[in-house]
Amino acid sequence: MLHDSQHVPKPSLAEILFGWFLRMVSVACFWFALEYWAMLIGFSHGGAGRFDLLPPQWRAAATALAVVYPVAAIGLWLFVSWGPVVWVLAAAVEIAMYEFYPGIFGTRPLLLLLHGSVAVTFVLFRAVLFYQRLRQARKVRVDSP
Repeated sequence: MLHDSQHVPKPSLAEILFGWFLRMVSVACFWFALEYWAMLIGFSHGGAGRFDLLPPQWRAAATALAVVYPVAAIGLWLFVSWGPVVWVLAAAVEIAMYEFYPGIFGTRPLLLLLHGSVAVTFVLFRAVLFYQRLRQARKVRVDSP
């Protein structure tokens, strides 16, 4: 008896590791979202970061990041294509905050290093996966002339 469905190839080690990487970044995004929400509702920073006590620049940035980070976390966890895009948006906002406006937001060099290392790792994973798919497509198939 023949199988009705197509043969689905097993995922490669790179694909499995890329999935774990995306899930770890998702957990980190969720943690960042919790930090921003805790600040906005006055749970952290001794209540000094409550929304009504923040300057307008912090209100805009913290509110945007408190909304964007959970969306990025969901997208990364579900492996959908818009997940990394939303993460890049959130990372770009934080990089702009802490790199270009240190007088307003302060400095967080470790966070900037974290965002940079995640971006480089993501690009490297995508390059490896692209190479694997290219090599797989070049294999001789049964229907090749």
